[in-house]
Amino acid sequence: MLRRVLIALALPLFLAACGADNKWASDEAVRTARYVSEEQPSISLMTVIGLNRGEGGHSALLINGSQRVIFDPAGSFVHPRAPERHDVLYGITPAMRNVYIDYHARDLPGERYYVTVDTVPVSRETADIAIRAAEGNGPVNKAFCAVGTSKVLSATPGFQGAPGGFSPIRLRSWFLTLPGVRTEEYRDNDPRLVHGDLLKMNDGSLHAYDR
Repeated sequence: MLRRVLIALALPLFLAACGADNKWASDEAVRTARYVSEEQPSISLMTVIGLNRGEGGHSALLINGSQRVIFDPAGSFVHPRAPERHDVLYGITPAMRNVYIDYHARDLPGERYYVTVDTVPVSRETADIAIRAAEGNGPVNKAFCAVGTSKVLSATPGFQGAPGGFSPIRLRSWFLTLPGVRTEEYRDNDPRLVHGDLLKMNDGSLHAYDR
């Protein structure tokens, strides 16, 4: 009982960038958006990290297999050319990947985050297993992004040791021990990114649109 109380009290402190969604794009939208990359199949852990205290703000996966998708558990990112089904974003072209990263790499009052992208090369078969695990996971509750990310990784060959729990930082620390991992870091106004316009909607959510 005490453990449940402590978890309940701690949850508001975790994952400021995480949201909740239960979206289901149409078959036509997903089919039209499908993007196949010529890059080597891979699985990338994307971690949003606070600039001030180094706290974990969000965890997500960029998966490049028979198509490239982002598993964005409990994420708040929305784009008209990235249809979403239960936290899986389709149509992840190079530009869309950059818009997604740019959306999370913020240096605003009260919202100061940078993004790390840690990539491990895998076989096409392994990447597709990860995509199917993400598609079969279902929507993730608010503040459970690291939990959902770990669950998908744990269902993927070579990633079964992913630690559970609510900490994106702990999950990233484990991911960095994997063989062949390559790391990139992005901050606000990074010239490598396609900078998106963030439009605040009536419900307070932020929607990203590339210029």
